[in-house]
Order: sequence, then C-alpha cells, then structure tokens
Amino acid sequence: MSGTMDGEQAEFLIIGAGIAGLAAAQAAGAAGRQAVVLEAAATAGGILDSFAIDGFRFDNGVHLSFAKEPAVRAVFDQTPFFEHDALSLCWDQDIWLRHPVQNNLYPLPAVEKARLIESLVRAEPGEIGNYRDWLIQQYGAAIAERWPLAYTEKYWTVPAERLGTAWVGPRMRQADLHEVLLGAMAEDVPSTYYISKMRYPRQGGYRAFIEPLIKGADIRYGHEVIEVDAGARSLRCANGRHFTYQKLISTMPLPMLVRRTAGCPDDVRSLADTLFATEVDLISMAINKPKTLPRLWIYLYDRDLLASRAYAPDLKSPHNVPEGCSAVQFEIYASRERPQALTAGEMTENCLMALERMQLARRDEVLFTHHKRLPYANVVFDLGMEKRRDQVKAWLERQGIGLAGRFGEWAYLWSNQSMMSGIAAVETALSRS
Repeated sequence: MSGTMDGEQAEFLIIGAGIAGLAAAQAAGAAGRQAVVLEAAATAGGILDSFAIDGFRFDNGVHLSFAKEPAVRAVFDQTPFFEHDALSLCWDQDIWLRHPVQNNLYPLPAVEKARLIESLVRAEPGEIGNYRDWLIQQYGAAIAERWPLAYTEKYWTVPAERLGTAWVGPRMRQADLHEVLLGAMAEDVPSTYYISKMRYPRQGGYRAFIEPLIKGADIRYGHEVIEVDAGARSLRCANGRHFTYQKLISTMPLPMLVRRTAGCPDDVRSLADTLFATEVDLISMAINKPKTLPRLWIYLYDRDLLASRAYAPDLKSPHNVPEGCSAVQFEIYASRERPQALTAGEMTENCLMALERMQLARRDEVLFTHHKRLPYANVVFDLGMEKRRDQVKAWLERQGIGLAGRFGEWAYLWSNQSMMSGIAAVETALSRS
C-alpha cells in the first residue's frame, strides 16, 4: 500500500468490520491480495460485538452458533466453547410453554387445547398471498392468532399481512398434527426445534468467536464512509481520508450505500428508499442472585410486555457474570413503520414489570440496568421487497461493488451465513478480475 495524491490505495477495500467484512478480508488475504477494512465504530464485530459493565458481559442480542460450514468452524473452533441444548421457553398469560408453542400445548387447560387443535384440523389449504395466510393455513386461525400473529407485530413491527414468506425456511416449524397432539397430551416430548445443539464461547462473549478474524485484519477504526465514486474507484470518509481501490466490498446497509454512491439513478434511489429494517432497544440487567431466566432465551407473547425476547448471559457462560449473580437482556423492536415513542426509562420500567410478572426477580435484586439502541437489527421482508432489493443490488454490482453480510446483501443471514457471504463476495470479485 502506498499513499498518493488520490488517497491511500488498496487492492481490496472492505466497508464494515462485522463478521462478513472480516471474513472477506481473510479470504482476500488467503488469495494473496491486500485488504483494508474501514470501520465507522471504535471496535470491530458489528452486531456480534459485546460490552462489559462492572464484571457483567452482554452481547448485542441473542447470539449462539450452530454453524456447520468447515470454513466457519475453522475460525470459531479456535475459541474454547460451551455446547448447549437448543431449548427455549415461551411466556404467555402467566403460563410457561416450551418452544415451539404449537407443539407444546400440554400446560394449557383441556378446553383451550381442544379449541386450538380443532382450529388446526379445520385449516384448509389455499392461495398464500402473505405471511398471515401462511400462518393460518399452517396452524389454523386459533393458534395463529394467539401466538405467531401477535409475535409478528412485536418482532417485525408490521402486521403479518404485510410480510412475504420467502424468508421463512426452517425458522418456523411447519405444523404436523401428530406432533401437536403428542405435545398436547404429554409434557416431556422430543424437541422439534430446527437445531439440537448451540455453541457459545467460554469467555469474552459471542465476539470471541470472531477474534481470530479481527486480529488478522487491517482495520481502520473511525472511518465512516460517506461517499463512494465507483467510476473513479475511490471513496471518502467522514474523517477526511480518501482511498482508492481495485475491488470494493460493502457490508454497509444497502439503502445507506445507495444514498452514498455518486451517480446513482433516481429510480434506484427510490427503490432503495422502500427498503427498511427493524432497530432494537436492548435493556440489560444485572441480577444479584444466580440463574434468573429458566432457559438460555425466552419468547414473550403478552401484548403489554414490550420485549419480544430475552436471554440469559450467565446461562450461555458463567464467565459472563460475577460469581453468585445472573443477568438478563430484553429486546424491544421498532422501525420506521412503528417508531419507538417511549424513553429508555419507560422501556426499562416495562422490562422490570416483566421480570416481576414472571416471578423471576424482584426489583431490589436488580443491581443496575443499561440501555443500548442498535439502529439495524433485522431486514424486514415486506411484500415485494426481494424484487425491489434485487434491482438495487444489480445496479451496484454493475458498478463493480460487491455486497456481503446481512445488511449488505439485505437478507436474513445468521452469523455463519454472513461469514460465508463475505467469503463468496471475494471469490466473485476474483473471478471477475
């Protein structure tokens, strides 16, 4: 690398030091190419980063690994880890049910179980125009309305009829009458979650899994990219630094990249402006007693509880908390379609109420609370999003800009999939050399 009047030069320039950008840097290095990673924040990791307060460590939300890809395991397995059973619970109207709820109806009153199963049996196949249709045809109207339809609005921030179904895949267990009947009649039934085991680092939070990538990368922190000139193969950062490149890979959120790319046509900008994601407020709590949550993570269905999920850092690793303590982190989602109107204090109060309602902890057992907002959480798959997104991606790729990661590709990618996305972006760029 050498400095010139046109700015610092790089063979591969990568925007973003999340797992996808870091994987791209590693792949470029393995191919004998020089790579520079530009990161706006002061630390690497993106949404896989973690933070520590008074001996308590919290991740940026629920993160556990079930990666199978050899390339991912070769990195993750450098870090000692715990392996956990993938078991979670659901809280609904003063009742704990195993996840997924439709296969674990046993704790409900017999009359309610009969009503729910009758609705499932009566469900008829038909044309599926949106996620609401899919849910009702899968589970019947009664099950759908009691759980997934309510949860959809808490997690995705829009009603199910506004969502498509291409994202579903294995994330939602398809209804099986035998499984539903068995789980209604017996408490101890086999888990029907789509994975059986999950891994988590012994120390350092989830971020520890990607420390080998961070240590091996040339990362420039505090470098927020504010303008990309694909024609000149150059970009400019908010701190005044300029870079030129041979190959560019971006993990920046797709709509943001479009707004910051020079010469973008109005129709492409208009399409990009239709894309939106959720944001998440994380309410973290330190608890002065062991084991507050009953499982690694839980789903919250009560409509007056703001959080859709909560997880237990201490159950993921005892090294995440001081001895004799535990911790909880709640996730509260919002988006431009349903902006967050509450203050951090009001959201915290609601989460304290949730702890008390579930009889998990008293207020006087809470050592401290902490609020953090992540501006990007999940891509929202509103109807027709994929077609509009793909037109935007096609234009950027014609400019020679490679895309990677959950927000770069604008897709529902887990951490292992995001890592593979970064590797694939480099392979594609090299194939076009």
